[in-house]
Amino acid sequence: MKIVVLDGFTENPGDLSWSVLEKYGELKVYDRTPYNDEDIIRNIGDADIVFTNKCPITRKTIDECPNLKFISVLATGYNIVDYAYAAEKGIPVSNIPAYGTASVGQFAIALLLEICHHVQHHSDEVRKGRWSSSPDWCFWDYPLIELAGKTMGIIGFGRIGRTTGCIAKAMGMEVLAAGSRPVPEGREIARYVDLDELLSKSDVIALHCPLFTETRGIINKDTISKMKDGVIIINNSRGQLIVEQDLADALNSGKVYAAGLDVVSEEPVRKDNPLLKAKNCLITPHISWAPKGARMRIMECSETNLKAFLEGAPVNVVNGL
Repeated sequence: MKIVVLDGFTENPGDLSWSVLEKYGELKVYDRTPYNDEDIIRNIGDADIVFTNKCPITRKTIDECPNLKFISVLATGYNIVDYAYAAEKGIPVSNIPAYGTASVGQFAIALLLEICHHVQHHSDEVRKGRWSSSPDWCFWDYPLIELAGKTMGIIGFGRIGRTTGCIAKAMGMEVLAAGSRPVPEGREIARYVDLDELLSKSDVIALHCPLFTETRGIINKDTISKMKDGVIIINNSRGQLIVEQDLADALNSGKVYAAGLDVVSEEPVRKDNPLLKAKNCLITPHISWAPKGARMRIMECSETNLKAFLEGAPVNVVNGL
């Protein structure tokens, strides 16, 4: 049994072990594989099982790797795999559900709090000597925002959305939810509303929805026009949920006060991405998922996925096989 990991470095930069997979077959781990069919096909070779994080598995790759029997994604999102075509070929595709619920929810709030308080900026200014030479006993360079009493609207109220909502509620915010089927545990945190009501009433809008056809570009000039002036937008879900030029224009005009983003439409971020030059736009390099505890859960679930497949009862399957 030959097993290949196409892009293992971000999952395990050296602080974890691939030994949990080695015991199931001949394992080859590539730190990185270029995102093109030719390199991906070459690195898969005659492997039976492939693990991928962000390397796309296309129809061409599936056709040209005839030994391929199982694909496991080292993440929750699986849109990088042509899972429908894999199903046609009888190849199960599994993902890693729920590994980063706590860390991603925590990071969404971290982005929001940095926008509200600019902690790093003020710490840097103190180290430069500004406080020592200040004529007053304190100073601040940006408006400081109190969240208690404000409204957070969360688009996508699954496990991660509910985690973010729970923290927001604990800080005294009212929470609105849209884009998910209402569940009892969600009703304990938020009031479910339609999208237009969420857009019009929220002081902060957080995106926690998957990337589907209906959610691609859900934040655009039309939906932004329905928001409050001075709204804050948080996205650590998928970059393609936002039409980036529309958000940049809204930030530069002041319609949107600030944005906290851990994802962009193309990663690594392109140098010409309009959000890099937009006002009040905080961008981090897709690290919400990356605390060691979360990556340990990815490794553990990857073994679970592999073991279950080999036993003939695959789990966490996303393409119906």
